[in-house]
Amino acid sequence: MAQDRRADPGGNNTPGRINDDGQAAVEFAVALPLIVIVMLAIAQVGVSIRNEIAVELAAREGARAAAVSADSSGSASAAARRAVALPMDVSVSSNGTTVSVTVTYVDPTDIAIIGAAIGPVTHTATATMAIEPP
Repeated sequence: MAQDRRADPGGNNTPGRINDDGQAAVEFAVALPLIVIVMLAIAQVGVSIRNEIAVELAAREGARAAAVSADSSGSASAAARRAVALPMDVSVSSNGTTVSVTVTYVDPTDIAIIGAAIGPVTHTATATMAIEPP
């Protein structure tokens, strides 16, 4: 009676054993796209957080400049644009004792796969400061 012997690289030629060479390669091929998507999502979150912090900084810088300047609108816009290099919208409002600067930036989320899935993100920050006498 002949026994069914399959080649086993470990030297275990046991009857009925199925050769599972290549299983790790298949598992890697299945898991790799998920790992890449997770890494891209982490990168997109990092870029989005960086842009949110930049918008908040621009709002604070603009409000500070507007609070100490006679031309609050022009100085706030200039200070906010100097603070960060993002194409943002700056609006200034004042009630006589305080000045508020609102900065808005639309983040295009241009990281591959993830950006197309979530679309653009709008970052908005407002800072209010008391107007200081000249």
